Amino acid sequence: MDGTIDARLAELGIELPQAAAPAANYVPYVVSGNHVFVAGQITLNNGEIHYQGKLGEDFSVDEGYQAARLCALNIIAQIKSACDGDLDRVVRIVRLGGFVNAGGDFHDHPKVINGASDLMVEVFGDKGRHARAAVGCPALPLNVATEVDAIVEIA
Repeated sequence: MDGTIDARLAELGIELPQAAAPAANYVPYVVSGNHVFVAGQITLNNGEIHYQGKLGEDFSVDEGYQAARLCALNIIAQIKSACDGDLDRVVRIVRLGGFVNAGGDFHDHPKVINGASDLMVEVFGDKGRHARAAVGCPALPLNVATEVDAIVEIA
């Protein structure tokens, strides 16, 4: 189903990646009532991992921003799947949790996770404004630079 959000994605020149299947004994999202809980999404683009390494060592803040943006694209792909293809069902992006693979001297985690936050507002407008956490980790799965999870309210 093509709607307002699909038109916005097209206007922005954004093509969503394929919604990734889980890599272990979990599901990519859970719909409970009027909320979708999206499992952590990594820097995967149609089956290919990007941005492997640490912020502050292997990647700049700007590259980390792009890595977080890719995670957010994967979140939107999972939301679309959860909503049977209708992104217009999104009432609000409630919360994002951002994780940054970073060395001990790296302190710009929020600037990196802005890549995910900014994309949500670009795509969903005011409905994309959300609460958020941005934390550093000594390592992430598959040595990816970022991982982002989400809670989304839907109609």
